[in-house]
Amino acid sequence: MNNVENTKKFTPEKIISDLLPQQFGRRGVIWTGILLAICCIGAFAYIQQLRKGLVVTNMGDYVSWGIYISNFVFFVAISLVGSLITAIFRLADVPWRTPLTRISEIIAVSAITFAALIIIVDMGRPERMLFLFTHGRLQSPIMWDVIVISTYFCTSLLLLYITLLPDIKIMIGAKEKMSTTPFYKLYKWLGNFWKGTERQEKIRDKSITILCITIIPVAFCIHTVTSWLFATTYRPGWDSTNFGAYFVSGAFLVGAGGVVVAMYVFRKVYKLEHYITERHFDKMGKILVLLALLYLYFNVNEYLVPAFKMKKDEEAHLVGLFTGEFAPLFWFAIIVGMIIPIIILVFKKGRKPNAMFVAGVMVVVGAWFKRYLIVTPTLLHPFLPKYDAPAKYSHYFPSWQEWAITAGSLAGVLLIITFFARVFPIISIYKTITDHESELPS
Repeated sequence: MNNVENTKKFTPEKIISDLLPQQFGRRGVIWTGILLAICCIGAFAYIQQLRKGLVVTNMGDYVSWGIYISNFVFFVAISLVGSLITAIFRLADVPWRTPLTRISEIIAVSAITFAALIIIVDMGRPERMLFLFTHGRLQSPIMWDVIVISTYFCTSLLLLYITLLPDIKIMIGAKEKMSTTPFYKLYKWLGNFWKGTERQEKIRDKSITILCITIIPVAFCIHTVTSWLFATTYRPGWDSTNFGAYFVSGAFLVGAGGVVVAMYVFRKVYKLEHYITERHFDKMGKILVLLALLYLYFNVNEYLVPAFKMKKDEEAHLVGLFTGEFAPLFWFAIIVGMIIPIIILVFKKGRKPNAMFVAGVMVVVGAWFKRYLIVTPTLLHPFLPKYDAPAKYSHYFPSWQEWAITAGSLAGVLLIITFFARVFPIISIYKTITDHESELPS
């Protein structure tokens, strides 16, 4: 990008016009309708579960977590992207971060929202959620999980809101274009107090810095504590001190993959090729390949050490993954979720937008199945032997209600992101203007 020529092209008026939220076209309405329909089916399935109990699921004495907790771990993992892009990049003063920060922030907020909701779904008796606050025990990692998830949600939401304030002022000022939208009163309610004075800017910058410093350890805690829920449960495959770093590295990978997919989609749909450029894809591709290599290392460590020891209790678990009933999913998650993206991204041509989109989708899909494999196979192979257990206890496949609720939660995350892009700028207008002004020759 020729700095001088392109900076002249991107006047503040053009940037505002390009980045203001747009009304849904036909494709947007169809997309939103599909997501709403999936959410409604999920809600119907959940109502059935509330009426009849967890008997409508295929969970039982052995697989007592199933696909709900797999989905929870996936949401917790992808939510790490908020701290990866916004906090780390901001504190490191990465100059090309602007088009990616808000995308990562809304992914983080929407994912952690449904991570909390899916836990309530898994409880079966949602009214018992209150007991975590009235009778919580700090000895339990579950209590720590509730604390860090609540903290991370509030911190992420606050960070998103504070960074939005200058853009809300711009939208209020663009009255000719924005006053006809049904959200104009919402903008005034959210940001009418923001005048953009020097004092307010100083407070805002300091607040963002404090939140960025705070959110990084909280994000690490959320994934470490989630891993402890598994590691402190005495089961084959989970009895490992490796789980904290293993979960964090996987969360970084799927979070970065999610940002890449969102970058591509928003770039195509909203014609943002001049703002989300090939340079951004190239930089994110290098980060993604590094994170994929790191997570692949932890996977090798996770399975190779027990395989060398081949303790009897671990043997059935490993055989089930490598050559047994879970082998197709296991090798799909490893090859499609890590190895193929690494091969694509190590080459410069592989870090172009189209190839990056394919690699990002592979990473995200592979990561979801990887979380399923972390939960289900282990629960089917407890240390205590099974005596007189029904045959169905040795197998688990989610019921249609479980699939519907899971699909509804995934659609819910996408719905929040879609509505956000309709109401607010998906790229910071204020920061984009500031960046282009700083590139002008003095």
